[in-house]
Amino acid sequence: MFPRTSEVDTSIQMADNSKAEDAASDSVEAAKHASDKKEKLADQVMQNPQVLAALQERLDSSSHTPSSYIETLPKAVKRRIDALKQLQVKCAHIEAKFYEEVHDLERKYAALYQPLFDKRRDFVIGEAEPTDAESEWHSENEEEEKLAGDLKNKVVIEEKEAAAAATEESNPKGIPDFWFTIFRNVDMLSELVQEYDEPILKHLQDIKVKFSEPGQPMSFSLEFHFEPNDYFTNSVLTKTYKMKSEPDKTDPFSFEGPEIVDCEGCTIEWKKGKNVTVKTIKKKQKHKGRGTVRTITKQVPNDSFFNFFSPIKVSGDGESLDEDSEFTLATDFEIGHFFRERIVPRAVLYFTGEAIEDDDNFEEGEEGEEEELEGEEEGEEEEDTESDPKKDSSQPAECKQQ
Repeated sequence: MFPRTSEVDTSIQMADNSKAEDAASDSVEAAKHASDKKEKLADQVMQNPQVLAALQERLDSSSHTPSSYIETLPKAVKRRIDALKQLQVKCAHIEAKFYEEVHDLERKYAALYQPLFDKRRDFVIGEAEPTDAESEWHSENEEEEKLAGDLKNKVVIEEKEAAAAATEESNPKGIPDFWFTIFRNVDMLSELVQEYDEPILKHLQDIKVKFSEPGQPMSFSLEFHFEPNDYFTNSVLTKTYKMKSEPDKTDPFSFEGPEIVDCEGCTIEWKKGKNVTVKTIKKKQKHKGRGTVRTITKQVPNDSFFNFFSPIKVSGDGESLDEDSEFTLATDFEIGHFFRERIVPRAVLYFTGEAIEDDDNFEEGEEGEEEELEGEEEGEEEEDTESDPKKDSSQPAECKQQ
């Protein structure tokens, strides 16, 4: 006699339940085993002193930040800290006044430098010759140079005779290519100069710095004086840098002295076909209906040092510049500051290259000191465990401010 269908179904269900219970039991057992394994591993890790030290250091660094420490202070102490911040803001405003007086001093001493800079210009362009006393200069390595000169005397004489025979111009006027050579020697400037800029820069006779007048907003201007040339009609190209010397109302603690906030160039009156800041390209256009083709010429911007006189304008409505524009503007400010502080006051040393060598040596010295100090600190741990010109009385024709 065969079992009833219901009895068969019941038997099958019971078998399935038994299998499920076995599987669940196995799963629980596996999970328990994995948990025990993790606990043992965690115990082993926590018993490792290096791991414990690393965890403790991490906890210490996260729980002892300045801001978290301030938050734990009593209300009365926080109130006193706020009072100190008020005092700090007042200090920043006093510091701003200090820098305003420094600017006045720069203007005062620029008047003392100017006669020397004027004489420098006369020697450079050949309008005056130095006296014997003015041209007397003793080099630090004079004795060594004298010995080397004696040894090579015969060769030098022969070279001079050959040079004199090869050219009729053995005594050129002034110091040829004085400012152009400075541009070529200084990396920051040579990167801006294109090959087609070079003939123009050879007409540069002088660079001057002018400070804003008393009572005017703080600024300084660079004046590039050119002799008559075939490229533009301006005798002077100007660039003015506007400065700010007061704490920012929204962030007064960031004040670290005067900073350049904007600059203004001028319009260069280029002669026909001589504008190196643009280039002309030819472009073909096809008429959609007739299918005819025509060639048009178009002017597009061209890389040139003389773009220096057409700077990016800082937006006055508070809009921020894009990243590339900010970088370009920051570079422009750096160049203007370098002209004012270094190149104009020490032009002859940038012409000879001595100032560049001094700058390089100074940077190397700083790095060497840092490395030496780092080495000393490591050892202890192991044991324990640019002067500027004044306004000329005669004003040459300048380019218009943009």
